Amino acid sequence: MRILLAISVSLLMFACREKQSLPKPRAFPRIEYPERSYVDYQSATCPFTFQYPSYAELNAKDKDCWFDLFMTSFNARLHCSYIPIKNREEFDNLIRDAFQIGDRINERANYQEEFKVNNKLGVGGLMMEWSGPAASSVHFFLTDTTQHFFKAALYYDSKVRPDSLAPITDFIKEDINHMIATFKWLDK
Repeated sequence: MRILLAISVSLLMFACREKQSLPKPRAFPRIEYPERSYVDYQSATCPFTFQYPSYAELNAKDKDCWFDLFMTSFNARLHCSYIPIKNREEFDNLIRDAFQIGDRINERANYQEEFKVNNKLGVGGLMMEWSGPAASSVHFFLTDTTQHFFKAALYYDSKVRPDSLAPITDFIKEDINHMIATFKWLDK
């Protein structure tokens, strides 16, 4: 009887073991890119116009000419702000501020690249791009150096994962380049 009990207990112990599961292979979710089309940005209070992607929602902020372009499908925001230039000292401070923000981002990034940008409408500025685990991957500013200064920065509302965000960033950068190409000061 004892032998039968010992065999039964042994069988129950081995029969109830859980199967070991293997980890799933690493994969990234499939990205559904929206169709490219653009909307004109126009405001009665802002001295500029440009085209932005139609899949982005325009969220105004408390200050005039400060807004976010929220890209819900990517959980990304392009923070945009306009500052009128009153004098040369203020212009120099705006440029210095843009580079100081860039330097702080560069502390975490693996690589930084800067590009001069100019469009056919006479607008110029600078674009900064970072790769690696940086808080932002793209910043740019546009200016006429005497009256107008517009800046924008791309941020994700999620943890920074450069490898998985890279294709999305590349897609958004094409739309940023379109914004820059169509950007125009209204008083020029």
